[in-house]
Amino acid sequence: MKDNLLINASYNLEVTEQRLILLAIINARQTGNGITADSKLEIHASDYASRFDVTNDGAYRALKNAVLNLFDRQFSFKEEDRNGKIGTVKSRWVSRIKYIDDSATLEITFAPDVVPLITRLEQHFTSYQIKQVAQLTGKYAIRLYELLIAWREVGKVPQINLAEFRNKIGVEDGEYMRMSDFKIRVLEPSIKQINEHTDITVTYEQHKKGRSIIGFSFRFKPKPQAKVEKLVNPKRDPNTPDFFIKMTDSQRHLFAKKMSEMPEMSKYSQGTESYQQFAIRIADMLLQPEKFRELYPILEKLGFN
Repeated sequence: MKDNLLINASYNLEVTEQRLILLAIINARQTGNGITADSKLEIHASDYASRFDVTNDGAYRALKNAVLNLFDRQFSFKEEDRNGKIGTVKSRWVSRIKYIDDSATLEITFAPDVVPLITRLEQHFTSYQIKQVAQLTGKYAIRLYELLIAWREVGKVPQINLAEFRNKIGVEDGEYMRMSDFKIRVLEPSIKQINEHTDITVTYEQHKKGRSIIGFSFRFKPKPQAKVEKLVNPKRDPNTPDFFIKMTDSQRHLFAKKMSEMPEMSKYSQGTESYQQFAIRIADMLLQPEKFRELYPILEKLGFN
């Protein structure tokens, strides 16, 4: 299981605010600068508009409202001290915001306590997974998808206590207290969106004590991948600018796992990330034509044809 403190944090963000954070992660990845407590991450309305299919004007209005709301929000997570004692940390999301109306640009700086958690999330999400989240329009659906893919390797999430589950997906105290309302307004629409718009199919099981539902567990599996045709003749020179062979999802992850342990890949590793984290990033790199060309000799060495 991927242990990710931010995914397990209890918070309640609206859809646009969640998208804003994802765009900041994309920005940090594309610039290669990473994320620190001093980073001023730029987010352009045009990026939001193209990813989420809205107008530039609508994107900027949505982002400006989101960053103002995010500035006032807090979240919490559990943290162990050097003596092994668990404490609850409360933090703001961002310490600084700036908006430039003339260029429809936002600039945000994450709060110091958030930076290591955001960094873990950046390592966890591939741009492919971000593309899946982009299709979801419900905040509870986004949170549930994030929770599920943290367990992608085993394909199931063990029983979660009802109160804990409500916190994890951002249902506030006092909201949808009747189970029928919770299912109709939160759980079932989220399951429906995930099944219709993402790369996985999920089912849930409810757990009871007497007649009362006390928790839920989930099982999910990848959707069957359509057969992918090679886009170019694989015998072509990989140095050709348009050389790119599209891999299936299973191929990407299989070869990425092998590549993560190869000495030739050491120059691409980041700090203290695990082999698993490194493999996730490599799988993401293999979706990018330029990186694919660069890594193709290593793929050939591993038998990719």
